[in-house]
Amino acid sequence: MLDDSTTAAAAWPTAYPQGYAVVDVETTGLARDDRIVSAAVYRLDAQGAVEDHWYTLVNPERDPGPVWIHGLTTDVLAGAPLFGEIADAFSERLDGRVLVAHNALFDWSMIAREYARADRTAPTRQRLCTIALAKELGLPLPNHKLESLAAYFGVTQRRAHHALDDARVLAEAFRPSLHTAARDGVRLPLLECRPLTEWSDSPAAPRVGRQASYDRSGGRAPYGSYGGWRPSRRRPACPYPNPGRYETGKPLKQGMRVAFSGDTSVDRELLEDRAVEAGLHIATSVSRLTSLLVTNDPASATSKAVKAKAYGTPVVDEAAFTQLLRDVAPADGDGRSVRTGRSEGDG
Repeated sequence: MLDDSTTAAAAWPTAYPQGYAVVDVETTGLARDDRIVSAAVYRLDAQGAVEDHWYTLVNPERDPGPVWIHGLTTDVLAGAPLFGEIADAFSERLDGRVLVAHNALFDWSMIAREYARADRTAPTRQRLCTIALAKELGLPLPNHKLESLAAYFGVTQRRAHHALDDARVLAEAFRPSLHTAARDGVRLPLLECRPLTEWSDSPAAPRVGRQASYDRSGGRAPYGSYGGWRPSRRRPACPYPNPGRYETGKPLKQGMRVAFSGDTSVDRELLEDRAVEAGLHIATSVSRLTSLLVTNDPASATSKAVKAKAYGTPVVDEAAFTQLLRDVAPADGDGRSVRTGRSEGDG
């Protein structure tokens, strides 16, 4: 006679991955030249049971950034290992597993950059965002913060923004999410982890009066598309036709041509990745066919802002665009709603 665990394993969907690495990283900020200051991994088996966990501090070789958030001071990090010194241990825990994180695009981007700096490649090929999974499951959450997901599943947070505790909380919330998806036949929202294959160690150009990550008042200082890394890849062509311009009060629609201009609080390429995943087309310039311009400074004299004004192109700021990305309407003839699962500044 089979026990419950054997029966459950036998009935588990064969299409589901056989192992997960639930990850959380704390960083000096959000820009391309920001660094990881701590990392934690909970390894889970195919059914979401914890196998082991791991935590490390990381010396970022720069100021620690928002100490009021992660609590890691320069003195604490001074004796910590460099990322290159912990890369093997990190790889051992990622190897062959799906990387799971809350806002996974952000965590993966930070991890991929650190591996690129160390002339290494992270041994994981897929990621899963628990925000996206919560949306696929239709969980009635008031927002998509980790604390809300934890509260829904009755998981207690002990030290918010401590990598090890955040990873524990996420692992405990991911397990019932995974079981619900398996029971209801919900497809896991797996995405490819594309490693960086091109890296430059040249420092970012200084910007007078600005920081590349956070300001000391507790807010995020603006930064745009500058820094030391460039992914060596070309975005696939948008498969949907352009439905025209965005209309205020209505959702974005797949195929819309979206342009970005000026500084953004979230890394520009992270925003573009979210838009592409939702089925939008990234426009490198503004024309009469552009559906929307995203800028935090519509009065600026950038060529895109000037053209948008001349063509009457709709303009929204970054915060409004992030909200619109939560529910993108399907292209004509497609009855599905598109939810990106990104709500704060993914991965």
